[in-house]
Amino acid sequence: MDSAARVSDGPTSAELGGPGLPAALRRAFLASRPKFFTASVLPVLVGTAWAGAADHAFNGLTFALALLATVLAHAATNVYNDVGDDLNGTDPANVGRIHPYTGGSRFIQNGIFSRAQMLRLAVVLTLLALAVGAWLTLLRGPGVLMLGLAGLGLGLFYSQPGVQLSGRGSGELACAIGLGVLPVAGAAWLQSGVVDPGAWLLGTIVAVWVCLILLINEVPDSVADAAAGKRTLAVRLGEAGTVVLYRALTLCALGAGVALVVRRDVPIWAALPLLLLAAAGLKAAGGISLAPAHRAGLTRSIEMTLGIHAVGSLVLVAAALLR
Repeated sequence: MDSAARVSDGPTSAELGGPGLPAALRRAFLASRPKFFTASVLPVLVGTAWAGAADHAFNGLTFALALLATVLAHAATNVYNDVGDDLNGTDPANVGRIHPYTGGSRFIQNGIFSRAQMLRLAVVLTLLALAVGAWLTLLRGPGVLMLGLAGLGLGLFYSQPGVQLSGRGSGELACAIGLGVLPVAGAAWLQSGVVDPGAWLLGTIVAVWVCLILLINEVPDSVADAAAGKRTLAVRLGEAGTVVLYRALTLCALGAGVALVVRRDVPIWAALPLLLLAAAGLKAAGGISLAPAHRAGLTRSIEMTLGIHAVGSLVLVAAALLR
């Protein structure tokens, strides 16, 4: 296998091997798919910025702990997802993946970690998230525990055999809530003690963008998912239906953004970048295809979707702070 093929299929045990604690920690960190941590960091930033601007409330320790707990829960979800998709056969049979965006970390399939080692890592990350959540609970009350357990539950049930929300057409909604509504509204509540309509609208926009990431990432995996009985929305809807849903969700995010502007929750200048992001989303939807000849276009659309979430979240942070 040449170097280009190795890069496209993820890291190998030879590349990440080596004794000692530093090497082991590096393997564990990379197994958690840190490139996707923006999906958990940015919602916390949005919610915190909103609370800071709307209610003039900011506590550095609370913010740091909320950020750490959210990232740890996200990491645990990612690792456990690899375990679940190895158990159901999706990842081993997935020859249509576009690494590093789809098909999991490949750590189990490439022999870096065994399934049992990945499961232990998921448990450790979950316990660390709970420990940070317990600290936050001492600072802010039992509501934190409820938020944390809800987020962790959605993440773990996404891949839990027997439940597997990801294969029931509800995994996308679970991720939208767990990496959109909950962290935005939760971060705002942790700082100010309230969650007003503006925070809910911000959370809705971020939730839609997260959902779009998951939806388009399911497309190249849909053949393997269908064969393994994992009926994601991309499997259920097919290419044409996925395009329609992607575009509809893009317009929903724009609608929530317009509502923010109309309510004067954000400055009027925010309407322009939100409109441009919606236009980018509509364009990205056009790249959704399983045809081999369109694989490069699908990859670009996946990258555009990731960019919409990242840039859009920063726009929301700026709009909240400058309102």
